[in-house]
Amino acid sequence: MTVSATVARYAMTIRISCDGWATHNIWQHSAAVLQLYLRRVRDEVEEMTCAAQAAELLADIARPGEALLDAGCGTGYFYHSLRRRGLALDYCGIDATTEFIEVGRRELDAFDLLPERLSNLRIEDFEGRADHVLCMNVLSNLDNFHRPLERLLKAAAKSLVLRESIKDGASYRYVRDEFLDPGIDLKVHVNAYDRAEIIRFIEGYGFSVCEVTDRHSGGRPEMVIGYPHHWTFLVATRR
Repeated sequence: MTVSATVARYAMTIRISCDGWATHNIWQHSAAVLQLYLRRVRDEVEEMTCAAQAAELLADIARPGEALLDAGCGTGYFYHSLRRRGLALDYCGIDATTEFIEVGRRELDAFDLLPERLSNLRIEDFEGRADHVLCMNVLSNLDNFHRPLERLLKAAAKSLVLRESIKDGASYRYVRDEFLDPGIDLKVHVNAYDRAEIIRFIEGYGFSVCEVTDRHSGGRPEMVIGYPHHWTFLVATRR
């Protein structure tokens, strides 16, 4: 076989595209979740307990006019938790799922949030600075917390409010998500991070950390997609 024939053969078999992230992103394969997030951003459903608690935690540490980055914002529905409490923070959100950001930009414009305040970004792709950073229910579904949490800590000028699955002793799972659209076969990380390790990591970036019992779960494991989640709030303030 000639060199040109060999090259032509492999050119026929190798297929490379740039849509791997979207293809394997579970959040882009659940019509039920998209519909729920649409209703949340329209302020048509009851506020999540964790969102209410996060807003109350921010009310204690943030001042009017300060900037808040909502990392993993979904459709940006946390904006309503600020709005209904009169917390005048300069809100912006990022999320890796394109459809969520498109919906949020369209719907929140009616509530006076400019579309450009929401950006389609993974945490790892983000570069910037905000007075306060919020991240809820995100890192536990990633392969590990170190790289994205470092990015958020570097971005937080004053505080980070974090809600994740945290307990004594870490556990790591990579399991099939049984709640996706029909015909979709994808796996997701379901991790619980070690309490001492993640607090020590945060402190290493110049923060003091306060652990707060999650109001929704009452500090007890909650089953989500069939696996226990140990929801815990960590409030980190820069020393």
